[in-house]
Amino acid sequence: MSGSRFNLLLATTAIVMVLAGPSHQAFAGPTTDADISAAVPMPESANLAPPTVEDLAPITAEPPTGAMSPIPSFPADVVKSPAAPETTAPVVAAPAVVAPAKVASPAPMVPAASPAVTAPAAEAAPAQVAPAQVAPAQVTPAQVTPAEVTPAQVAPAEPVPAVEAPPLTMDQKVAKEIHDLFGAKADRILDHRNKAAVEAFYSARAFAPVWIEDGVENRRAKAAASYLAGVDADGLDPIDYPVPSFSSDDPAALAEAELKFTASVMTFARHAANGRIHYSRVSSDILYNLVPPEPSEVLGKVLDAKNVGQALDSFNPPHPAYKALKAKLAEARGGGAGGASRISNGQSLKIGMEDARVPALRAHFGVAEADNTIYDKPLSDAVKKYQQQHSLQQTGVLTNGLVDALNGPRRERDVDIILANMERWRWLPRDLGKAYVMVNIPEYILRVVDRGSTVWTTRVVVGQPGAKATPLLTETMKYITVNPTWNVPQSIINNEYLPAYAQDPTVLARMGLVMDRNRDGSIHIYQPPGAGNALGRIRFNFPNKFSVYQHDTPDKYMFAHDKRAYSHGCMRVQFPDQYAEVLLHISNPRDGYTAERIRNMFGTGERDIQMLTPIPVHLTYQTAQVDEAGHLIIREDIYGRDARLISLLKGEDRRVADVPLTEHREASGYGAPRRQAVQTRPTTGFSFFGLFR
Repeated sequence: MSGSRFNLLLATTAIVMVLAGPSHQAFAGPTTDADISAAVPMPESANLAPPTVEDLAPITAEPPTGAMSPIPSFPADVVKSPAAPETTAPVVAAPAVVAPAKVASPAPMVPAASPAVTAPAAEAAPAQVAPAQVAPAQVTPAQVTPAEVTPAQVAPAEPVPAVEAPPLTMDQKVAKEIHDLFGAKADRILDHRNKAAVEAFYSARAFAPVWIEDGVENRRAKAAASYLAGVDADGLDPIDYPVPSFSSDDPAALAEAELKFTASVMTFARHAANGRIHYSRVSSDILYNLVPPEPSEVLGKVLDAKNVGQALDSFNPPHPAYKALKAKLAEARGGGAGGASRISNGQSLKIGMEDARVPALRAHFGVAEADNTIYDKPLSDAVKKYQQQHSLQQTGVLTNGLVDALNGPRRERDVDIILANMERWRWLPRDLGKAYVMVNIPEYILRVVDRGSTVWTTRVVVGQPGAKATPLLTETMKYITVNPTWNVPQSIINNEYLPAYAQDPTVLARMGLVMDRNRDGSIHIYQPPGAGNALGRIRFNFPNKFSVYQHDTPDKYMFAHDKRAYSHGCMRVQFPDQYAEVLLHISNPRDGYTAERIRNMFGTGERDIQMLTPIPVHLTYQTAQVDEAGHLIIREDIYGRDARLISLLKGEDRRVADVPLTEHREASGYGAPRRQAVQTRPTTGFSFFGLFR
């Protein structure tokens, strides 16, 4: 029942009772509150039964807050709801249900003298309805008819409009197409060696494109394309790294262009880091540990880079010798100073001789100009210095052989040779080591480098061309053996020594060799330590697949030759005691090894000195170098490796030439793993050492 209607009913009842009473005349002018209270008869609580569930059963909707006012205990004319106009038939505006459980226990009556309530009923919390205030005759089921609360009065809920997803951006469409490509066409775009890793990289970024923004190539793509167009400066061919078109408005075409450009960048990074030609295609006696860059490394570096060109350039070799060759490559291609002036052959020149080539020689060596063509002492001293720097005999005499060395191959060949040497630099580790040993085979020179500076240099004898060539490799020197034993390789025993022994049983003893049998019954031939041992007094061990080492030799005279390719693959060191001192000073600094102390260890008992800090050893083949004066030096290709590599760089198979071959030269003729160093003893006349090494 509406609150206002109920209040009106109570007020009307009270007025009728007052007017109908016998004291009407007396009540007309009451003077006190007590008189008024006495004049209005109040219903006795004993005559009012509390409402039951049946009484309230027709009311099934709970009125909204403020829809039904509490029963007041003050005059009805004081209470007026500001929320609704006065009416005798208020309309129920909401179908809220009043459950029977909402009927609370009776509340105490509020005295009539209480102040008037002026707050809107809609803002007040519903009060508890006291059963004593509601007479059965006043609130009956008939008074709450279904017409007062009907389904028609319940406004239907307005439907919530569906929220449409925003349309995909072009980059999101491209990302979706990239995702789909990995399930279908990626095999024809990406190298199989990279596909899984590239897919993982894109998956981690929800396949968002790297090279595209808003449907067009971004700044990153433009910078990378610009760099790839100029990689010929590093001896690479831009045609190997094509840049696709990003001009399409088709998401599928853009996704394919995205992966094609990623493939080009990955191919460049692999070529820059490991070479366009895998070393196994050049020769079977080359072995380096090539580690291609991971796709996440390449793409992550490009994504994070402020300068994309510098990020890509970082995959090229960082070595100063490589960068010097790169500068000479630019000179050779552009007609700069790198070999433009050639010196002609002629008579050998000594101090005091006059020759028309003298001005060109002065210009080449940077000797001060003089108003004559006399081969004088300053020019002879410059020639001596050149000979010293390149491990030649320091005569100061200009010969045709020296002229050929100064000129190198003719200019049209310079570029190819530089390219071949830059390619070989890519095979070497990026980190050569804090301290390391570098042997340049065509130069016949060994260098010890510590903290970026060459601290010691010596001449070496290297392997003969052909099957006895010194291999190219990187390994680690771990120990030095004083008074080594030479264990003859099984191949030499079977192919040479046993046939010779069959003809002359004394031949081995005359050579200082001892023959016995291994546990498996095979023949074992060795040479005990001593002054005449083929390995000399010291061997430097860096175990490797080809079983080659560095060691001393009893035949010192070979170091006086300019060309020193006589061994069976190992490297003879000219001053092994000094070499040992330098190495042990780096690896075992607290042990106090000196050359003299090492010589005092010479005898007949084999002794190993373990290196506390192993030192990397790099066996290289640098036919093109830039000397300290900035001159390009091109040396003889004694093993023919330049010719083979240049042919591959220019050949039709170069697009797959970075794929390794599986066959490599196995160790042969160098000895067993424990004692494998084998060397020749070049002497005049017949020698088994000369035959077999």
